[in-house]
Amino acid sequence: MDPFRGLGMPRIPGLSELLSLLQTQTEALAQLPRTLSDLNGTVRELTQATTMARETIESAQRIAERLEDLVEELEEPVRALRPGLERVGKVLDDPAVDTVPDTLRRIHEDLMPLIHGLRQAQTRVGSVTGLLRRRPRDETDDGYGPV
Repeated sequence: MDPFRGLGMPRIPGLSELLSLLQTQTEALAQLPRTLSDLNGTVRELTQATTMARETIESAQRIAERLEDLVEELEEPVRALRPGLERVGKVLDDPAVDTVPDTLRRIHEDLMPLIHGLRQAQTRVGSVTGLLRRRPRDETDDGYGPV
């Protein structure tokens, strides 16, 4: 597009290209403040993200240090438990352990009635002996019957 077309002036070769380039450059320069502002905002956001990442990493390092201290503190006692746990494992693997619930049930079924009977007998004997202690004796009575 030639700006002098229609004015009766002869066309100068390359002038329209030069004017087009100048116009493009002027538009780019007009956009520069906005671009710089956007860039500045992006840099601020990047700085905030970097700060948050640094704080997160520091927090993770503190947690890792605490975990390491706990592991060091617990390591020796846990290692000391190992032989006992292995023995318990061997005992629990024994087939006899599987019979324990049934054995306990049978003991409960067989012994509980006997224990109940013994308690009743104990209560009766206690009440009889209580009666005997309360009954007054004659002074001549030696406790073996009439003389």
